[in-house]
Amino acid sequence: MKLTEMKIDAKQLNGLTLAYMGDAVLETYVRYYLIANGKVKPNQLHREATGYVSAKAQAAFLGHLLENSLLSDDEVSVVMRGRNAKSGTVPKNTDLHTYRYSTAFEALIGYHYFLNKYERIDEIIALMFQLNDNKGKE
Repeated sequence: MKLTEMKIDAKQLNGLTLAYMGDAVLETYVRYYLIANGKVKPNQLHREATGYVSAKAQAAFLGHLLENSLLSDDEVSVVMRGRNAKSGTVPKNTDLHTYRYSTAFEALIGYHYFLNKYERIDEIIALMFQLNDNKGKE
């Protein structure tokens, strides 16, 4: 059995489940991007990856998407579902607001992944890389 043959109704999944998958997908994209750009030392990989996958970075990028109306109504709905999900855990290294918005961003990525909307994931994450890279040049 291939995983692609398994059907998952992303619209029925709760925000934390979407975020769980989105976290893994985002991590894979970031690792690939860093290695493809010549970052191969483990310490360097970890340090630079944090600039993309930390709760603070994810929440800030989601804020950019929302402020610039770069998400569809359906995507905003998924983001709100992810933001409002109650995890039952207390974030260690960030405040609750930042944690909820980073969870919302991960939920958005997970949602698109389950819908096989890989081109949309590519668009969103490419913009994240672009903004982060430009921020480093300022």
